[in-house]
Amino acid sequence: MFKNPGGGALPRRRRRTAGTHAPVCCPNHVEGVKMAAAQAVQEMRTRVVLGEFGVRNVHTTDFPGNYSGYDDAWDQNRFEKNFHVDVVHLDENSLEFDMVGIDAAIANAFRRILLAEVPTMAVEKVLVYNNTSIVQDEILAHRLGLIPIHADPRLFEYRNQGDEEGTEIDTLQFRLQVRCTRNPHAAKDSSDPNELYVNHKVYTRHMTWVPLGNQADLFPEGTIRPVHDDILIAQLRPGQEIDLLMHCVKGIGKDHAKFSPVATASYRLLPDITLLEPVEGEAAEELSRCFSPGVIEVQEVQGKKVARVANPRLDTFSREVFRNEKLKKLVRLARVRDHYICEYRVGVGVQETGVRCCSFLAESRLEAGSDAAQELVPAHLGSGLSLLPSLCRVNRGVATRGASE
Repeated sequence: MFKNPGGGALPRRRRRTAGTHAPVCCPNHVEGVKMAAAQAVQEMRTRVVLGEFGVRNVHTTDFPGNYSGYDDAWDQNRFEKNFHVDVVHLDENSLEFDMVGIDAAIANAFRRILLAEVPTMAVEKVLVYNNTSIVQDEILAHRLGLIPIHADPRLFEYRNQGDEEGTEIDTLQFRLQVRCTRNPHAAKDSSDPNELYVNHKVYTRHMTWVPLGNQADLFPEGTIRPVHDDILIAQLRPGQEIDLLMHCVKGIGKDHAKFSPVATASYRLLPDITLLEPVEGEAAEELSRCFSPGVIEVQEVQGKKVARVANPRLDTFSREVFRNEKLKKLVRLARVRDHYICEYRVGVGVQETGVRCCSFLAESRLEAGSDAAQELVPAHLGSGLSLLPSLCRVNRGVATRGASE
């Protein structure tokens, strides 16, 4: 027995007897372990996994030197190959497009640029000649400034800060002149203001465009107007009147929110739903009820109901499936780390604004050295910023909401 400095004796080492061998791993087992490890690393790099009590792989980890065997250094050719923009849905009120192959910082930069850097036309100055309504001049001017104007800002110049009078190249002029009177044909026993009064509600349809210079020749009739003609501006009673002149100028949301072309702007990662085992029978119907409509489809296969993932991008990830003890082990919920679904509710310019937003991505504001690039985009991308305008390959082939490639 060997003496232990701390007291007591140390056991002897077991000697290997003749004929015994050290355990040897099966080659197939080693390959299986390596494959499982590679799959775990790939999932960590490409997916954000949603569990019952938390979210895994939240942080970006694909930076140089973090994973053995992966070259995550910035590569211009790889970025050109992977990055693209696909327009999924575009109508009069909304714009939805996918940005693939970028990081969250760049996706958020696009969102902020669309909020604050896309120019529009809005009311800047109000000349009040007469206002006898109950709405004060300041409140009325503020309401008029928030009315979206249907006009292409690319056809106008920014007004210089010191210019008091506008010209045809930088200003649009609207006149609002409404006077409320009694309706002589109204019934004597009527108490409805819509019958008793004429022009007692002032809408944006009462705004009249007053061309400046040669604007009447440049813009056809009906092209310069408020986007919506049913926005209520004020209410009047007999004898009350509003008479004013509005000057609209070109601006961006960074200067004032009234110039922002979108009402809401958001992005989210593309959902990735995987069925780990076949789900059949009543379980398939129950599984479809755990997700948003259209995500899980139940099909008849050889007389049995079978669940399949139809369109995962429609899911809101309420994680309702984790409340079902039987089904929660059959589904894996994740999000694709570099695939962003960007959704914008257009507030100005009808469909043309959506088109301007798309062309804006491909052409205008992310050139190297621009203010937007310097303020919003991470500095470590360096010269790669100059590539972004040419790399936004806008694909408008998909035109229905929720359609996937």
